Order: sequence, then C-alpha cells, then structure tokens
Amino acid sequence: MRSIYLFGGRGGFYYASAGGRLVVWMTYKGAMRIALGLIAVTLTFMLLGHNMPSVHTWTYWSMPLSGKTVVIDAGHGGIDGGAVSKSGAIEKDLNLAIALYLRDYLQQSGASVLMTREGDYDLAGQDTNVVRKRKTEDLLKRVSVIQNSGAKLAVSIHMNSIPSDKWSGAQTFYYPNGTDNGMLATFIQNEIRRNLENTSRVPAVKQDVYVLKAVKDIPTVLVEVGFLSNPGESQRLVDPAYQKQIAAAIYQGILRYASGEKINVSSSG
Repeated sequence: MRSIYLFGGRGGFYYASAGGRLVVWMTYKGAMRIALGLIAVTLTFMLLGHNMPSVHTWTYWSMPLSGKTVVIDAGHGGIDGGAVSKSGAIEKDLNLAIALYLRDYLQQSGASVLMTREGDYDLAGQDTNVVRKRKTEDLLKRVSVIQNSGAKLAVSIHMNSIPSDKWSGAQTFYYPNGTDNGMLATFIQNEIRRNLENTSRVPAVKQDVYVLKAVKDIPTVLVEVGFLSNPGESQRLVDPAYQKQIAAAIYQGILRYASGEKINVSSSG
C-alpha cells in the first residue's frame, strides 16, 4: 500500500492493489479538502458573478455594435487634397488612414461599416471635369451615401489648418438639427480628451458644413483630428501609432453613444 500525493500532503487519499483490482479510499482529511475546495470555487464564481456588469454596460459587451451600421466619411480625396502641412503631409491621405483604422475597430465590435471612400478618389462622376463642380458633386454624393445607408450614425474625418501655427488639438463638430448629433459629439470629444491628453477642446456647433446640415435623421458629426498648420501636431498626425490612438478614441466615443448611455451635451458654440 502506498499513498498518493494529490492535495499537498499524505493521508488524504490512498489506493492499493488487491486481487488485481485498484482500491481507492478517502480519509476524513481528504473529504475536508474536497469540501473546502468546492467552497472556494463556489465563492469565486459568486464574486465574479456579483461584479459582472449588466448587459447595458458598454465596456463589457463582446460585440456591442452587432447589427448596427456606421458610416465613415474620410474627407477629401482625388483631386481635392485638402490641407497640406509644411512638411508636405496631405490631409486626404491622413484622413483615410485614420478612417481605415476606425473601420477595423468598429468591425471587430460587430458593426457593418460603410465607407464613403476606401482609396484616393472622390465621388464625382468621371464626366465632371470642372474642379468646383467635382467638389460640389462629391459633397452631394457623400450626403446621399449617409442618408440612404440606414446607419446608426456617421462620422466624417477631417483636419484643420489655419495661417497661424500656434493652434492645436482635435475637436468634434455637429449641427443642432434635433437629432442626437450633440450627444454623439460629446461622447467622442470626451474620449478624445481622455485618450489623447493633449487638448481641452469641447464639442462645438458648426453651422457652415454642408454634410452636417444636409444629413437628416442620422446622427452625424465631423471630427477635425488636429491642425496640420501646427508643426508638432502635424508630425504626430503622420505617425501610424498616433493615428490608431485617434481612431481608438473616436471608436470608444461611438461605443458609449451606441450603448444608450446618457450624458449632458456640452458645446462651445
């Protein structure tokens, strides 16, 4: 007869070979160890279950955007390059890079993502040759894509540029037309501030952006992710790691909005 070490000591369980059969028996000490082990496992599951969030808490959903469509509008494209930094970085390229990272994050959460563009092109027809007409047609088609998408929301990604190089920081804009634009903008801007930690800007009303004004019934915001006119910020904006950080902040704002969480709308305009 010999003892088996199963629970860190001798005497809990024993076995012996008798008549070609394996005989196993348990002492009082072994029984107590099993009982204590079961109690520990039960308490662990009870504690985990107690601390699990409700189904409405967005941070713990594995597929929080399943069944929802999100439109991402990467600003400019084709002959319309948008702003250009002093080092030669072109807005249309950076907008698209961030938009594609955002698309990936959203798809990983179950969203169906519709992009207004996935390459370096605009949405105007091939027969439209005048630059001004192409830009107008491009904007009209972007609005049409959003309006006909049946989306939960839409986000347009752009970059800022002004003559002065002292301004910096990402900012989210919306048009106050009675939808949840302000709510969506506030969630996104709050996450930008929290994640990037380089701006104190708040969401703002913008009256003169055609896409924001023209889209009805679908919450739509425009995120100016930074100033290409600021040398330091323009260097960050060309960095893929920073682009992913921006996309992640926008994504987290979208998650909070889509979860049904409520927040007081803040605005500088």
